[in-house]
Parts: sequence; structure tokens; C-alpha cells
Amino acid sequence: MELRLGWLYPTLMSTYGDRGNVICLQQRSHWREIPVKIIRLDLNATAKDFEDVDLFVGGGAQDRQQEIVMRNLKGEKAQLMRQKIEAGTPGVFTCGSPQLLGHYYEPGDGERIEGLGIFDLVSKHPGKNSKRCIGNIVYRLSASPLAKMIEARIGESPIVIGFENHGGRTYLGKVQPLGRVIVGNGNNGEDGYEGAFYGNAIATYAHGPLLPKNPFIADWLIKTALELKYQKTIQLSPLDDELAQKARQAMFKRLEVKNMAEARRT
Repeated sequence: MELRLGWLYPTLMSTYGDRGNVICLQQRSHWREIPVKIIRLDLNATAKDFEDVDLFVGGGAQDRQQEIVMRNLKGEKAQLMRQKIEAGTPGVFTCGSPQLLGHYYEPGDGERIEGLGIFDLVSKHPGKNSKRCIGNIVYRLSASPLAKMIEARIGESPIVIGFENHGGRTYLGKVQPLGRVIVGNGNNGEDGYEGAFYGNAIATYAHGPLLPKNPFIADWLIKTALELKYQKTIQLSPLDDELAQKARQAMFKRLEVKNMAEARRT
């Protein structure tokens, strides 16, 4: 088995250390003796490069970088990416990249940036003088069937930890929210939702980076990508995540998320 990981515009969309998500997927696959090929979907990538991807990873970017990306991500490349996501190719998209997958992003200053329209959502910056959504975030996964699949694997309702830092506010249309906020702002600081889930693609404002803090999401992405590629059930061997669990418990304590059983019902 081999996993081909498509890293979206690594030099333009890695503002907040989301390269850590790529490293996490690569390392957790390596520990299971699953070879990983990194496909850099940069300005020079071809449509064939997009076609070869088993799993997409996208990170954050400033407004100027997002404009450059969207000028490049058009035509056959955009069409192939849309087709693959709609066909179930998994992906994890954080911060700026979910905005690109929506209908549009309106920056605080400048013209609207048109997105791919894969996710039924829009993002808007309320203006330069508005307060940023910044700080630690905790949310309960609620998207179906993602939440139930991960719960069946780990034996409990999954709680996600991350760090958000965004000026834009995201508003969902007919697309599932990824989860319900326990601590933090989430999509817009108003409706209590965080992220979006469509097909097998995860969109979220949570950095940290996301996957090392929440290895159960990384394993779901790996398993889903391999099962779609090879058209058979894949059983991933368990890994020792003791350090990750200790780090999670330390964050729960710091954020005073005392009753996790109650939080999972929020």
C-alpha cells in the first residue's frame, strides 16, 4: 500500500505551522510501514498531480497569498479537485483553505476572492477594527458519519483541541458543521458551530497543528484514504499515543474543561 498526500501550495499556505499536519500523517503512516509520497500542489503543479492525490492537506494563508492561490487554482486543476472531493477523497483543510473551498471570501480590505464552491459556505472579514477570533478552541465532533466512525474506533465521543487565529467569519449554508464549540469562537463567534464537513473533507479553523493534538482524526484520514484507493476494509495497527493523551489532558485542565462527559453532550 502507498498513500499519496497532496499538500496544497506549501510555500503560500503554511502560515500557522500547519505543515505539522503533513508531518503527522507521514509519521503515523511510517510507523505502520505505509509508504507516503508527498505531492506538492504548488504553482507549478499540473492537473495530473491533482488527479494522483489520495488525501488532501491545506493550511492557512494571508489574504494576499489566497489571491495568488485562487488565480492559479482554476480550470482543470479546480475541476479535478472538486470531482475528487465529491467522490469521497478525504482531506483536512485549516484556516484559509476552507475559505477557498467555499463560495467566496470577503477580506477586510480589497475585492472579494471567489472560491471553488465545493463547500456551501461563505467567509467575510468584518473590518480592520474588528476583534480577531484568537485563542485555544475545544469542540465536540458532531458531523455524520465522521463522529460515529471515530467514536467506534476510540470508544468515546471525540473532543477536538486546537488553536484558532482568524479575522474572517464563516457562515454555513447547506453543509454540516464539523462540531459544536465548547471553548472558543468557532466559525463566527455567533452560532456555536466550528468547521464544516462534506464528503470526507474536513474544514476547520483549528491549528495547533490539528492532527498531532487529535491523532484519532489523522488515523481516520489515513484509513479512509486507503479504503477508497484500494476498495477494501483497512485495519490500522494501534499506536502508542500516551504522550498525546497527556498533552490533551493538560490542555483540558488549563482551559477548565472539567467535566468531559458533560462536554461531550454539549
